[in-house]
Amino acid sequence: MTTTAAIMDRYSQVMFPAATPYHGDSPLVADRAKDQYIWDIEGRRYLDFFGGILTVSVGHCNDEITERTLAQLQKLQHTSTIYVNEIMVRLAEKVAELTPGRLQKCFFTNSGTEANETAVLAARMYTGNPVVITLRHAYSGRSMLAMSLSAQRPWRLGGVNDPYVRHARNPYTFRAPAGMSLEQVVDLCVQDLEEIIATSTEGRIAAFMAEPIQGAGGFIVPPEDYFRRILPIVREAGGVFISDEVQTGWGRTGGKWFGIEQWGVEPDIMTFAKGMGNGSPIGCTIAIPEIADAVAGLTFSTFGGNPVTMATTLATIEYMEAHDTPTNCAVQGQRMANKLAEFAAEFPIIGETRGMGLMQAIEFVQPGGSEPDAGRTIAFVDACKEKGLLLGKGGLYGNVVRIAPHLNVSGEDMDIAMDIVASALAELS
Repeated sequence: MTTTAAIMDRYSQVMFPAATPYHGDSPLVADRAKDQYIWDIEGRRYLDFFGGILTVSVGHCNDEITERTLAQLQKLQHTSTIYVNEIMVRLAEKVAELTPGRLQKCFFTNSGTEANETAVLAARMYTGNPVVITLRHAYSGRSMLAMSLSAQRPWRLGGVNDPYVRHARNPYTFRAPAGMSLEQVVDLCVQDLEEIIATSTEGRIAAFMAEPIQGAGGFIVPPEDYFRRILPIVREAGGVFISDEVQTGWGRTGGKWFGIEQWGVEPDIMTFAKGMGNGSPIGCTIAIPEIADAVAGLTFSTFGGNPVTMATTLATIEYMEAHDTPTNCAVQGQRMANKLAEFAAEFPIIGETRGMGLMQAIEFVQPGGSEPDAGRTIAFVDACKEKGLLLGKGGLYGNVVRIAPHLNVSGEDMDIAMDIVASALAELS
């Protein structure tokens, strides 16, 4: 039988070492998966509560979606954008139907990185301004521009430094100056954004780009009025608002289709990827008509709009609609949030639990303080894996556990997962 050790020995010979898998000396070598479970090469079964980084949104190898993928694969596999295929048009119509406000025109790519690049390109061409402001602790992807947009040192490689990107203070309330109220945290962020525009731009910008809840930053949830306070400043400086929904989109935050809808504002551009296609490589940028129309000139994406990916993505979204997964996210997310709050009250190694819907986080700290504890975070995730539960990590300091099960998770699986979390916390405390 092929073993994990044998696979990893081969892996080390042929793969970039920068792509480091989770779980150190005991990585998971995935062999197969079905619905909520993954099996490793040795046959051990795991309950997946991270979904390939919030990507397997409605279960591994979902029968309803796989059937439609196979049907399209046997009908038309690839054309590139030099020819039009009807399934691409149908998906664009569905995205325009569900997104808020005047968002209407789509551009399809293969990843969140490309979707964000397209959004920045469109904003710069529409406004005629080059400066883009993003938030500290943001993560936007792995291209040179996307790494410049990102504001976490571990994810900025190769000396990236787009001269027109600025990073504003993010509304990270847990790590704000001591004693500040939520309103004061927002005041501080507003002041910082105003100063950036006044001191490091010519007074005009192309865009403000933000995740409604920061993903790789550690599921950082802003105060309720943050975006309502920020956006008038952005628009006064001539900028458009890009809502990066790569992780928050498609019901993940509970009760609504998109994370930005939780905050009562309308974006000019939105980007999607990950869970939109349930594991199929998809990127999507949607913009209001005048911004989309401003991208004048030749551009295309070889695999953007691929018929098989389009069919899979449309099937995924229609599955979400048919099973009302946004409501399930709200219900099961609240159950998880309640349990995590109980754990936070019991275990002093937890500095904060936070989240919305099925984006929930545990921030680990040194007992009784606020100093980040990355070592204990790794130990916790490893302990949960040994007990049969897969979770994610994140945060600038590597001390945040990210919990994001599939959007159709059952109450029974939620209870099993929370029991494992409780057991691992007890061991590590």
